[in-house]
Amino acid sequence: MPRLFGTDGIRGVANAELRPAIAFGLGRAVGARILSVGDSLLVGQDTRRSGDMFVAAVAAGGCSMGVDVHRLGVCPTPALAHLSGTGRYRAGIMVSASHNPAADNGLKVLDESGFKIDEPLEDELEELIWRADELVGPANAELGRELDVRHLLDDYIGHRLALAAAVKSDVRLVVDCANGSGGVAAPQILAATGARVDVRFNEPDGSNINLDCGATAPAAAARAVRETGADIGFALDGDADRCVAIDERGEVVDGDQLIGIIALDRLARGALPRGICVVSVLSNGGLEAAIRAAGGRLARTPVGDKYILEGMLVAGAGLGGEKSGHVIIREHTTTGDGIVTALEVLSIVSRSGRSLSELAAQVALYPQQQRTIAVRHKEQWEADPTFADAVADAGRQLDGTGRVLVRPSGTEPALRIMIEGEDRQLVAALADALAALAGERLN
Repeated sequence: MPRLFGTDGIRGVANAELRPAIAFGLGRAVGARILSVGDSLLVGQDTRRSGDMFVAAVAAGGCSMGVDVHRLGVCPTPALAHLSGTGRYRAGIMVSASHNPAADNGLKVLDESGFKIDEPLEDELEELIWRADELVGPANAELGRELDVRHLLDDYIGHRLALAAAVKSDVRLVVDCANGSGGVAAPQILAATGARVDVRFNEPDGSNINLDCGATAPAAAARAVRETGADIGFALDGDADRCVAIDERGEVVDGDQLIGIIALDRLARGALPRGICVVSVLSNGGLEAAIRAAGGRLARTPVGDKYILEGMLVAGAGLGGEKSGHVIIREHTTTGDGIVTALEVLSIVSRSGRSLSELAAQVALYPQQQRTIAVRHKEQWEADPTFADAVADAGRQLDGTGRVLVRPSGTEPALRIMIEGEDRQLVAALADALAALAGERLN
């Protein structure tokens, strides 16, 4: 039986791979393993049509174990994390597939500190999900109830408004809300900086989340910046835990450059704890070179924001992130928060008096190519001698000037290939060749 939990919770095509029965089982499992009769579980969702269905299933499961289920409604994932970490709740579940298409959905479990749970606890919950019918719940008098707590979103917004008030920016900016849950908070918070905010893609209909917009399709926001002459743009993803920045020319700023801008500013101000920035194995070598030249240090983890956070906690680091635009700033949040990332960038632009393109130019990136190939046997790529030999040969062709990284996707049936090196043409050619071979050999 395949593992339910991936790098970011449980995900799949709604009502097909991810069924309501799994959400019901998760509600029962969390009620049995993490909570007790009389405890409260906080549940939020993004704007997908299937969200109501899964929230109802989670709530039924939790209530059946004597847990009161507090429904936060449509909210950013970082809002659920913020509220989960206030001491009111011992667990939270976010119903969202983040940057995935509208047809998908997902279930993310957070603990009482607002952190995503670790793998051993995921394994325990997964075992209980498959045995959900065997769990014994309380009698009628102790069954849980559902409560509407949408008003608690104001606590999160109020906290972020306080951060925004300290920024004091007068730029013209575009914010692309991806027709997702960030739209309930981002426009108000960004406007509190003093910026003139042009809001795009904030009309969710249950099916248009991330559709040709948002962090996975930033060309729309880039086009809006160019057309309106804005100074800067931000594209969130479906649950607002990612942020992609657009410079004043309408050019997308690479996620590693975004991390670098924040890290270099904090290094210069002595505000980067222990001088460490934590990133995944995918982050560009140019980012590492820039941070090292400024007196800092880069630490790498496996791909996935929960691993970034684990690395930060171990290293005592205050900043970490992934090139996808998922950035964690520990003094403000326990998870990636695209709105906080945007506020941080606005603050740096305002204080430095420099444009975003100038700031990004501080981080010169090495040529890098990534490919995602749909395959049936993503976990067995090393077992195929032809493909494994081709990967080794690609490394030899880079001759010590780059690296090859092959890994199974944690969120979809696919293999991900990354090539980095000094020769742009060679890097692209190797990425194309390995992608084609993977498609042939692993299906």
